[in-house]
Amino acid sequence: MGSPRTVVIVNPRAQGGATGRDWPHLADRIRKVVAFDEAITQAPGDATRLAREALRAGAERVVALGGDGTTNEVMNGFFEDGKPIAPDAALALLPYGTGGDFRKTVGISKDFDQAVAVLGADRRRTIDVGRIDLGGDAGGRVRMFINIASFGMSGVVDRMVNQSKKRFGKLSYLAATTRGMLRYDNRRVKLTFDGVASDSLELTINTVAIANGKYFGGGMMMAPDAELDDGLFDVVAIGDVGVLDMMLSSRALYKGTHLARKEVSARRARVVVAEPANAGDVVELDVDGETPGKLPATFTIVPSALRVVAP
Repeated sequence: MGSPRTVVIVNPRAQGGATGRDWPHLADRIRKVVAFDEAITQAPGDATRLAREALRAGAERVVALGGDGTTNEVMNGFFEDGKPIAPDAALALLPYGTGGDFRKTVGISKDFDQAVAVLGADRRRTIDVGRIDLGGDAGGRVRMFINIASFGMSGVVDRMVNQSKKRFGKLSYLAATTRGMLRYDNRRVKLTFDGVASDSLELTINTVAIANGKYFGGGMMMAPDAELDDGLFDVVAIGDVGVLDMMLSSRALYKGTHLARKEVSARRARVVVAEPANAGDVVELDVDGETPGKLPATFTIVPSALRVVAP
């Protein structure tokens, strides 16, 4: 049996444009291990369209080459209106971008040649994905996510990261995080879990993460107990903390020890409805490093929805 038909989707703007410059050399390194067709994105949203086209044309494996944003776009191409296009096809990652949070959760090395070796081995696991139904101005729009969706300060920070050139990798995140902390005012939100009206909370938050994976924001272990295949979100809420508290607790966030803090709460759910408690409040979303809009939104876990190539 031959190797699966493979399409590599390349975001040439990833890593501040380095991916586009390096692509001919990277392609040679991949071809030593795996035969593939290439598809190059030219604008936001292209990776989703190209992935759908590849799957409909019979691709058995679609590879996202870039960062977390590229991975999210490619993964969205595996679905249309929340339904899988080719359930037996697999998503693979070749990390070459600013963000690598999902890569860390799934255990793929940031070393490019090691990631290519994982692609060549073609071991697969089945994971859950998240579905977001956006309300408000974007009512009816569906977005899938593979890692973590969050809202609050994280949405502001992510917008600032994406508006920057991302030339400086982790420094881009740190600079945007600092600017976001200084500009963001905590918001009051209402959360309802698994459709039980009596099981709802209204709280003032800095950030809430609806987590399938463990890491977000450039290496913060936001949901240390999250599993990609347990059929549940880990919902982690950082409450009404200020700039100084966030800066002081940043080490705990990177180490995953913040759950012990009194201002942090965590629970599990299959469906989370989130909305601003105060009409007119803007609470921005961050979804796998992209910024698709704002609350209200409904987050639903879709169990065993996607096959991924992993070590």
